[in-house]
Amino acid sequence: MTNIVWLDQVGAGDGALVGGKGANLGELLRAGFPVPNGFVVTTNAYGRTDAAGNVAPELAAEIVDAYHKLVGDSGALVAVRSSATAEDLADASFAGQQESYLGIETTSALLRAVVDCWASLESERAKAYRAKQGVDEQGVRLAAVVQIMVHSVSSGVMFTANPVNGHLEQSVITASWGLGEAVVGGLVDPDQIIVDPSAGRVVARQAGDKWVRVVAEDDGTHTISVDEAKRRATVLDDAQALELAGIGERIEEHFGAPQDIEWAADADGFHIVQARPITALAERVDDVPDEWPVAPKAMYFRASIVEQMPDPLTPLFADLVGPAVANGLDGFFLEMTNWVDPGSLTAEDVKTQFVTINGFAYYCYGNETFAGLLKLTPSIIKPVFGNGGQTIVKRWRDDQLPMYHKVVDAWRDTELASTPSLRLLDGVRELLNAGCYYYTSVQTIIPLAATAEMAWQAVYATLVGVPRVPEEAYLIGYDTAPVRAEKALWDLAQWCLGHAGLVAALRDVDVDARGECPDGVDPAIWDEWLSRFGAYLDDFGYQTYNLDFINPVPADDPTPILQALRFTLGGQGKDPYERQAALAKRRDEETAALWRRLDPVRLWLAQRTLEHAQELSPIREDALAAMGLAWPTMRRFLGELGRRMAQAGVIAAAEDVFWLREDEVTSLASRFDAVQPVADDLRDVVEDRKALWRGQTKLHPPQGLPRNKAMAAMDPLMPAKDGQKGPVLKGNAGSGGVVTGPARVVASVADFGDFQPGEILVAPITTPAYTPLFAMAGGVVTDVGGILSHGSIVAREYGIPAVLGTGAATARIRTGDVITVDGAHGQVLLGDGEPKAAVPKWVGWAAGAAAVGGVIAWRVRRARRKS
Repeated sequence: MTNIVWLDQVGAGDGALVGGKGANLGELLRAGFPVPNGFVVTTNAYGRTDAAGNVAPELAAEIVDAYHKLVGDSGALVAVRSSATAEDLADASFAGQQESYLGIETTSALLRAVVDCWASLESERAKAYRAKQGVDEQGVRLAAVVQIMVHSVSSGVMFTANPVNGHLEQSVITASWGLGEAVVGGLVDPDQIIVDPSAGRVVARQAGDKWVRVVAEDDGTHTISVDEAKRRATVLDDAQALELAGIGERIEEHFGAPQDIEWAADADGFHIVQARPITALAERVDDVPDEWPVAPKAMYFRASIVEQMPDPLTPLFADLVGPAVANGLDGFFLEMTNWVDPGSLTAEDVKTQFVTINGFAYYCYGNETFAGLLKLTPSIIKPVFGNGGQTIVKRWRDDQLPMYHKVVDAWRDTELASTPSLRLLDGVRELLNAGCYYYTSVQTIIPLAATAEMAWQAVYATLVGVPRVPEEAYLIGYDTAPVRAEKALWDLAQWCLGHAGLVAALRDVDVDARGECPDGVDPAIWDEWLSRFGAYLDDFGYQTYNLDFINPVPADDPTPILQALRFTLGGQGKDPYERQAALAKRRDEETAALWRRLDPVRLWLAQRTLEHAQELSPIREDALAAMGLAWPTMRRFLGELGRRMAQAGVIAAAEDVFWLREDEVTSLASRFDAVQPVADDLRDVVEDRKALWRGQTKLHPPQGLPRNKAMAAMDPLMPAKDGQKGPVLKGNAGSGGVVTGPARVVASVADFGDFQPGEILVAPITTPAYTPLFAMAGGVVTDVGGILSHGSIVAREYGIPAVLGTGAATARIRTGDVITVDGAHGQVLLGDGEPKAAVPKWVGWAAGAAAVGGVIAWRVRRARRKS
């Protein structure tokens, strides 16, 4: 058995022996490309350790001997990179799933790095990725590539085709100072250069803020600051960029496919340290996708319901949700204005458009329509905020919520197999319309609650004196939909703990929690478990992670719920009843202490303002949590339509229905119902649309368009920051406190199962469906979200710091990065970044102060009526 081979002895066909990375590097080295020399500890040696977990003595001797032959008397540092057999494949890159260790200069550190590489194959992150890609665990092994380290002056990543717009003739280069870990680890905002190597020209370039660089020394790497003069200085000039792109072009020609390449440059020139196929290449788009084309004399906003659509929309959802949102909002405007001035507004006066640009959802208003709506704002404000908001609360509780339930109940028990296809599609339309119109209630409840809380903040800051506790301490400890869901899950866990065999089965991630009774569990107990868990999902499984209905809800995929349940079954969970009682007790004690400090005038004003905020704060969570009521039924209907299409050979799998357009689905459904032959083959079309969507996910949509002074003036009102760079991300202060810890980027429900206790949750948004993770999280950071978004409210209940609306968290932070979340100041420190001055609190107080007068007036009128 061969334990050690040299890179120049292997090639593309040797993946089983040296892993994907090793095979590709050996292939390039033998072909004459500038790859640093090295050797591979092969898959034959994988996992060979002694009883103490060290490399087995005989193997260690072979590794050390090869190391001395490699470095000789040069004293060169080496890098140790994991190279799995399931890695750098044509359809799955496995990027970042295993570990690399840089700057190794001693044999003991080398041997430890080899063991750590082996261990990384069994990390939860790597196993979850392999499961997602359908890789057979039995055949996966890992090699370790040992190479001479490049003393990188600069480094980065190069794509030999543009992954965003699909232009095969363009190479995209990112570049920064020092080792490439700063780029691939997301520590810096690198330079970006788009090159057309065949034409010999640089198409575009953008300088980034390269505020740190990674250097290798002392058996490891270290992050150090970059001089101010070099932070925005160009890393590669045009000639260097063209030279590098030329190397990439030749590598692409050698492998016969576009490549994702990691490069490094020292005094001797460029070196290639990794190459693999590009697995996500967008369909070619001839319009520059970095531009955001808009109609003239119109304004576009990513706010309100769009906050729950953080990704590019899938085609079917985009087609159906556009008119649903527009109709719902237009109906709301008519309803509100007719409350106070019947007939003053007609359907012709409000023409909301809900459109997509580069795949992302936007509200769109013509300038004249927008101006008209601004004039109508006072008449809309009156029914929303008048009477202390009681009219709006009554509309939600007594009208909109029951109406939504009625529509959902009418479709919920539809028998799928016997229902005509067009009828199923009509059901999806009706349910989505009902959900979007219901959201108009959420759109009124949220600002109502926000205004009440800001009014309380203004009073607390200006009239109370030196605060004993943060103002939010008076607003916690109440029952809300997410809290009720958590308590119900706790109750379920307590029942499970009375059955040892059941606990053992449920803690096994390989057990299907909704499947057949596993070994060691009493069948009667398992049936009871299925009944209880099913009831839980019926009550709480409709909450959405993302409104695009391609995303499963907990009723479809209960992974996050099971993750939280296992957390509690393992003895790590905290009793939510005790936590809530403690919060309520603290709230009441602090409130009583505050009242004792105030004179009668300030007491009267503070009591009434706080009472109003306490009344409305829980309602906003209940209103938002109900948004997803229609989603499980819509997904059932679409799943059945997809099954029929897949059975007819139109698409490859039922879930591909989401990638069709509305007219395509309507045509197919009509022919199915008429029992007409269907010969359509849309499988390639679906794959092209998926590729385009993957490219669009790399874009960062502006919060408002067009980018001009008028739109910039609205930036403070938007739910996310635009264009953030540098070592500190600013956002909205959601929940106080400071925490430093490893980040876990949760981009979708597929990432929930990887979440580990104590990690900092980094997500595009959080909705009530994310609540199970809050019990385990050390802190929360989001791309989108205001000071009164779901993440803010729930983080307070759990006592963890939260910074929301950074606009760039999921782009700038990678899983495993150590970050610091300063919830009180709304800042996230990346690496060793320094905090910036906080936004003065008077900004928020001033926004709330305007509402104080209205609250007082309402309370006075109510008091007079009672007297």
